[in-house]
Amino acid sequence: MADWNPGKYQRFADLRLRPALDLIAAIPALPEGNIVDLGCGAGAVAADLAEQFAGRDLVGVDSSATMLAKAQQLGLYARLDQADIALWRPCSSPALIYSNAALHWVPDHAALLPALVQSLPPGGVLAVQVPYQNPAPSHRTWVALAEQLFPGRVDMGKGPGILTPEAYFDILSPLGQPRIWQTEYLQRLTPVATGHPVRHFTESTFARPILTALEEPEQAALIHAYETAMAEAYPLRADGSVLFPFRRLFFTLQR
Repeated sequence: MADWNPGKYQRFADLRLRPALDLIAAIPALPEGNIVDLGCGAGAVAADLAEQFAGRDLVGVDSSATMLAKAQQLGLYARLDQADIALWRPCSSPALIYSNAALHWVPDHAALLPALVQSLPPGGVLAVQVPYQNPAPSHRTWVALAEQLFPGRVDMGKGPGILTPEAYFDILSPLGQPRIWQTEYLQRLTPVATGHPVRHFTESTFARPILTALEEPEQAALIHAYETAMAEAYPLRADGSVLFPFRRLFFTLQR
């Protein structure tokens, strides 16, 4: 898959930051140890983690070299590691493994989450937020149209996958004290010069593996069909903006 595009992803930085801050606010008291920003990307939450947990080393982990290069420029991380989250394990027990909008790109949560929790000391915390938007028109339409227009060309096994809240509870409850909740954010997407705002929001994240699998003319055809559908599902307001409900799933677990 093509590497992440920091510019496109950060276009909606303010909207993406709100749930990250809500997750930080829900973290309980921690034991001694460093803070791991797992799936740190370009470091969008680094300043807030550094402020909230002042005096602790902040370690960033991400698979994207492009994103890590941006994160390095912040000067806030004690260390940055390029690694596949599915395979990464800390060198020493961190007080907190914090993962904002990253674990939905990693398969087999039934194996991954226990492995992450087992790397924590007693009292250590795993804190996770993932988009829970796959059933919404903004996401399912990408998949449906890709299969309709280009059958068999897109393997959504490489795309983001999320379990149910009940499934996460069953995975986490034997490991410690889980808290699981959902929040739906009513996001106002500002007008764009060309195209539909929802397309610009989703194409840099959920739609990446879909568009990457197609040639440029095919991408253009899919985008055109998607924008037609979005105009009906999320009508433009008089000023060209869109009100875009977006659901996110949160959980914390203290070992």
